[in-house]
Amino acid sequence: MSLVTKMKQFEKIDFYPVVTQKFCNGRKSLDILKELVDAGIKIVQLREKEMSKRELFNLGEKYRKITEDNDMLFIMNDHIDIAMAVSADGVHLGQKDFPFEKVRDIDQNLIVGVSTHNLDEILQAQKFGISYINVGPIFSTQTKEVGVPSVGLNNLAQWLPYIKIPFTVMGGIKKSNLVSLYELGVYRTAMVTEITQSSDIKKTIQEMRILRREF
Repeated sequence: MSLVTKMKQFEKIDFYPVVTQKFCNGRKSLDILKELVDAGIKIVQLREKEMSKRELFNLGEKYRKITEDNDMLFIMNDHIDIAMAVSADGVHLGQKDFPFEKVRDIDQNLIVGVSTHNLDEILQAQKFGISYINVGPIFSTQTKEVGVPSVGLNNLAQWLPYIKIPFTVMGGIKKSNLVSLYELGVYRTAMVTEITQSSDIKKTIQEMRILRREF
């Protein structure tokens, strides 16, 4: 699939689950992925900070097979080498990971996502052919140590006019605060525990999509 085709699919997504084994409520990561497929999710990011490279590669191969069979974009967090080895659709990088400005020198066809936490990082990322940015943490979150305070809705609203490429938001996003994002016209939300720790993922997704249809 070409990068253009991948990004056309990316631009249609609503919820962007990020799956980490320790936030799966005692279930296996692959079981969560299968529930996401059943819920009609069209993108997933695999983020594992505590696995060995070999373990992550083996899991990534299984993710690739399931996502490919279900027309689902597969993004690997951090590890550009594993992303390429398992033929993932893209890689998501933090500010301290592999230099995002160099990814295009290695692979022209990967979706490249970058985490940003302020306007300077947003503007910098957009200079280097990045596919999308993620802005956050919007609200307080315990699932990722980023070493920065939450962005808040006021800052997000001020930064939106400067964002010229597809973007997602992340960090402490729950069903209870989705409406506050929709009111700003922000509709692509990356989420961890609200989805992966749900006892009924399909029902949770359905309920959140009902909220989206009101805007």
